[in-house]
Amino acid sequence: MDYRQAEYQEELQKVQDRDFTHNWVSSSAFIFYLSIATLIAFSFGTCYQLYTKRFDKSGPGEVHIQESTKYTPQYK
Repeated sequence: MDYRQAEYQEELQKVQDRDFTHNWVSSSAFIFYLSIATLIAFSFGTCYQLYTKRFDKSGPGEVHIQESTKYTPQYK
């Protein structure tokens, strides 16, 4: 019976060494790399969104400016 208990404890230790929740060193490294990957993905996503919705330059004649907001405003 003692042999089975020792074998069980040995197998349990092997499983816990490989388990994510029992090894704080591997879990903290995993969380660190996951946060870095998330930050990079968020940055690329934001840059892509800004690239696709970028400001298209239009000529000065195409933009209608309200008369009251000019440097020398003209009121009615």
